[in-house]
Amino acid sequence: MSGSGGGGDGALLVVGDVVTDVVARHRGPLAVGTDTASAIRTLPGGAGANVACWAAHQGCADVRLLGRVGTDSAAWHERELRASGVRPQLVVDPEAPTGTVICLVDTGAAAERTFLTDSGAALRLDPDDWSPSLLDGVARLHLSGYLFYAESSRALAAVALESARARGVPVSVDPASAGFLARLGVDRFLALIDGIDVLLPSRDEAHLLTGLPDPADAAAKLSRFVPLVVAKQGAEGALVAREGGVVARIPATPATPRDTTGAGDAFTGAFLAALLAGADAEGAAAEGCGAGARAVEKVGGRPPGADQPP
Repeated sequence: MSGSGGGGDGALLVVGDVVTDVVARHRGPLAVGTDTASAIRTLPGGAGANVACWAAHQGCADVRLLGRVGTDSAAWHERELRASGVRPQLVVDPEAPTGTVICLVDTGAAAERTFLTDSGAALRLDPDDWSPSLLDGVARLHLSGYLFYAESSRALAAVALESARARGVPVSVDPASAGFLARLGVDRFLALIDGIDVLLPSRDEAHLLTGLPDPADAAAKLSRFVPLVVAKQGAEGALVAREGGVVARIPATPATPRDTTGAGDAFTGAFLAALLAGADAEGAAAEGCGAGARAVEKVGGRPPGADQPP
């Protein structure tokens, strides 16, 4: 399978998490034991769902999403995804509520964020939620890295990857969380993603996966395991690596950050949409940098649009 794009003649299927984000924007350190004034909003989120929405926002005409939600907010999430141009296939969990992430965002210059995560139904996807027919008409499959951090969703990811390989559908993975990745273990993660075509790690994830402090060295090493590595570098753009070497350094698009939540998802969604439209990896990475810049200038992880309260 190739790590290059399709030709715009097929769908993008994203499998991943759909969660409710509670974004609390505060300035300066949290006041432990008392109140910290914050601006708080409840927004649709989840790395997988965000990627799908950004791909649709970037112009991908057929974006599909397989995810799992609770009965508490299934209708709201379905409505929000459709409003963003995504065709959702949401499994409603009879027991667990929709996953929730509390995003604590420091409104200082860096707009850094800290996540408190209750995965809820999101990582309870299991192999019974998969059908090979989900790949009908699909030109590219993207697996959110969060799938690999829970037993049932990890089993689903394995089945989906096997189905895609049987059909010759290229597969991309975004590791999604350095914290969860460290707990799972690097060797185990690399074994689980064996056979994918594109890996889209952050700087921290690439460092963790290789043990190499230099981002270019880390990206180069990862490209010995995965045909195409696009390492996201935040305000420093992105690195494109193939066959053990960095082949392009993509500059960041200037931005004034308000909230970095979902910036990596925006990059991934725009990158995949560009690949499907026929761009090469370097051009797609430039599109990803542009989307990442737009993402950090707004609150929440989704593209600009109709974020309605639940």
